[in-house]
Amino acid sequence: MILSDKTIRDLLDRGELAIEPLEDDQISPGSIRVGKQIQPASVDLRLGTHFLKLDEHNIAYIDLENPAKYISFDKEEIILPPHSFMLATTMEYIRLPDNLTAFVEGRSSIGRMGLFIQNAGWVDPGFEGEITLELYNANQLPIKLTAGRRVCQLVFAQLDQDAYYPYRGKYQGQRDATGSQIYFDEENQHN
Repeated sequence: MILSDKTIRDLLDRGELAIEPLEDDQISPGSIRVGKQIQPASVDLRLGTHFLKLDEHNIAYIDLENPAKYISFDKEEIILPPHSFMLATTMEYIRLPDNLTAFVEGRSSIGRMGLFIQNAGWVDPGFEGEITLELYNANQLPIKLTAGRRVCQLVFAQLDQDAYYPYRGKYQGQRDATGSQIYFDEENQHN
């Protein structure tokens, strides 16, 4: 079941779900609640200031058994060149309970401009941390991005019960954009 804005607000108010910082609601004329970030069935997340770019000039290839080399930088504004890839972080730190999962979706208005935003699309129950986003510019033109801009949304789904093994993995508690840690996978652990 996808959660509504009312359920999301209730979970936030009870402290069962955390999204920080989260801009406060507004009351529109006529006393209708208008969310700055809370949408009818999602919560918009904003682009942070930390980015990672693969250090393609100093590595011959990327493999799945060793750490990839990244260039790390903090900026309020970046230009994403055509057909290029970069990791970014959200401003928000989230904490999911063990009975709630979330899907990361790019905002439609941004996707219509050729910017693809992912995080592998899934946030496991029990995860907490900033979300690392995968940005890809599918255009022939560069795209300018500014920190604080709403770029993606979390859609929450209720599990039928608490996860037996909630997420406590290698990205738990991450801050800033975090590069791939696939080299920690079981397939890479040689006896």
